[in-house]
Amino acid sequence: MVEQNISKAIDLLSGIIKGKRNVVELAFEALLSEGHLLIEDVPGLGKTTLALGLARVLNLSFGRIQCTSDLMPADVVGVSIFNPATREFEFKRGPVFNNVVLVDEINRAMPKTQSALLEAMEEKQVTVDRGTMRLPFPFFVIATQNPLEQTGTFPLPESQLDRFAVKTSMGYPDVSFEKEILLKDNIKEEIERLPAVLTIDDIRKAVEEVKKVYLSEKMADYILSIAWKTRRSKIFRYGLSVRGVLILSKVAKARAYLKGRDFVIPEDVLETVLFVVPHRLVPSYKYEDMNKQEVVKSLVEEVEPPV
Repeated sequence: MVEQNISKAIDLLSGIIKGKRNVVELAFEALLSEGHLLIEDVPGLGKTTLALGLARVLNLSFGRIQCTSDLMPADVVGVSIFNPATREFEFKRGPVFNNVVLVDEINRAMPKTQSALLEAMEEKQVTVDRGTMRLPFPFFVIATQNPLEQTGTFPLPESQLDRFAVKTSMGYPDVSFEKEILLKDNIKEEIERLPAVLTIDDIRKAVEEVKKVYLSEKMADYILSIAWKTRRSKIFRYGLSVRGVLILSKVAKARAYLKGRDFVIPEDVLETVLFVVPHRLVPSYKYEDMNKQEVVKSLVEEVEPPV
């Protein structure tokens, strides 16, 4: 039943975000592997629509953080305000205390503000005024990032990039889909009409089932072979980290689960590796301008998949 509802949710979102079913599936894979999603693209291609629609079909609370150069950490996690009536400080929770948090244009925020998300994304908690508060389950960050060529952007540090399980882009829709969007011109109303097809208990059950998806020793060796290819390559100063290896296996399990299997096959790794690995790699100085996705693709092709 849960698998059918997830499939229905993907179909509903894919019906609104035309021609981007793979992006929708990646979003669910990031969610079910308890990770987060980073979307890099120019403004106006449907990134916010995806976040709003996801929260709607999952019946989850939604918070939005619009990043600017003067955004402060307190604007993200919240702030303590003195209440004269009770003569005590009361903590006013920030937008991070929602199930689905859209961090719009994350690379327009200063590094100090970006760091406010690190603990939340990794530990699912925030520490404020010497106290620690748990974030709700599920806690899923969808961050959008403008290309670095745009004015007023700051490159995300490696530690921040590593917190995102999946990085992808929306890209322009096909002409036929764009024409359909143009003629309808009511996407916001369509999102508001989306039914909630999953509950928090459904999501919790699905997350636990993804953890139980079988990863054979051969598949583990395959993933590790890919990791060591990046580590030994002269193109990269730093290859795939241990955390990156674990996340690749989790996302591959989520892909297998969405395909209706309880075991991982090479295709699950091949279909997710280009969205999990490249943004975690640090190129050598003379290769800083190269396309990391293309390099990773060529390295993966050199690894023989198990049979």
